[in-house]
Amino acid sequence: MIKEEQRSVFKEIGRTDSEIEQRLKEIVSDFFYSTNKVYFPVGEDMAYIEDTGNHDARTEGMSYGMMICVQLDMEEEFRRLWKWAKTYMWMDKGYNEGYFAWSCKTNGEKNAYGPAPDGEEFFAMALFFASHRWGDGEGIFCYSREAKEILRACLHKGENGRDGQPMWNRDNKQILFVPGVDFTDPSYHLPHFYELFAQWAYEEDREFFAGAAAASREYLAKACHPESGMSPEYAEFDGSPMSRDLPWSSDRHDWFYSDAYRTAANIGLDYLWWGKDVGQRDAVKKLQYCLGVTNKDDPYTIYEVDGTKLEMRALHPVAILAATAQGSLAVDGPLSADSSDPEKVLAAMWADRLWHEPMRTGDRRYYDNCLYMFAFLALSGKYRIY
Repeated sequence: MIKEEQRSVFKEIGRTDSEIEQRLKEIVSDFFYSTNKVYFPVGEDMAYIEDTGNHDARTEGMSYGMMICVQLDMEEEFRRLWKWAKTYMWMDKGYNEGYFAWSCKTNGEKNAYGPAPDGEEFFAMALFFASHRWGDGEGIFCYSREAKEILRACLHKGENGRDGQPMWNRDNKQILFVPGVDFTDPSYHLPHFYELFAQWAYEEDREFFAGAAAASREYLAKACHPESGMSPEYAEFDGSPMSRDLPWSSDRHDWFYSDAYRTAANIGLDYLWWGKDVGQRDAVKKLQYCLGVTNKDDPYTIYEVDGTKLEMRALHPVAILAATAQGSLAVDGPLSADSSDPEKVLAAMWADRLWHEPMRTGDRRYYDNCLYMFAFLALSGKYRIY
């Protein structure tokens, strides 16, 4: 069952409603409208979220922006982002028909014709919430139909003579890094979304998503290291780090690096919404200890998944902080620096760190500030089911 009450960790650690509202107003302005923004309107009715480090628009960022907008009741900005995504990113023909091109130039030209599943699952969830919060409109603004069609493509590509491949492994119910591969990305596993897809997707897809929610929680418990709580960027279906060579990249993906930061945040939000634990919550507590105690003097570096610290700076230090702080939702409250429970003290410390951390500036601000926005919404009780 959906939890009826939404906790505010910021209030638990002593922040007032007025302080939270004022801080939220500031970061929304920074994200959407300041010189530090990542949201860029186009013409009269479209907009994109720019990956300011790579100077493109990605389904990750577009779908994140839509989720942020629906949580904040910013319907105009939501519609603008969705129209841009549907106009330029959506593929209406070819092998990947029904999916979205994961990267486009900011003028709308596609950089690639392949999808990234984290974009599709966030698009679908944001669209369902938009339907429930604002109602369905006509055409592409019939949000609930658009969400169901995205999920139908994700599950049924390749069936009945249809081109393409699905985004989930239908046997083990794990989401894939990209369609057609035999490995996954732990940070793509969103059981809190799948619980809702199991209620709102087309009838024939609901049983699958109910199973995917359970499978993903079990998977996250395995994919996070038993001592450090860290997950790798990419992982095998058994949860072990994926270190095989890839045809499109010579980079490592078996370490605790950019994508992997989101895993703790997802575990926290899932527990906030559903209160279900099969062992995945322990990973957050171990991660907060590894970063906040063992490496407290300089936590924002690159790590092996066992917690071994490497002599390289993290590309997205604010993202590490934000996602680890959001993981505090996996620790039962109330949280306080004066608690007799050291895990609650540590979780409170991470939330307090986020409160005092400014949003990132400069070229690499996009990913960090998206995760910052999500964490602030979640820790203030404003990342809700609609």
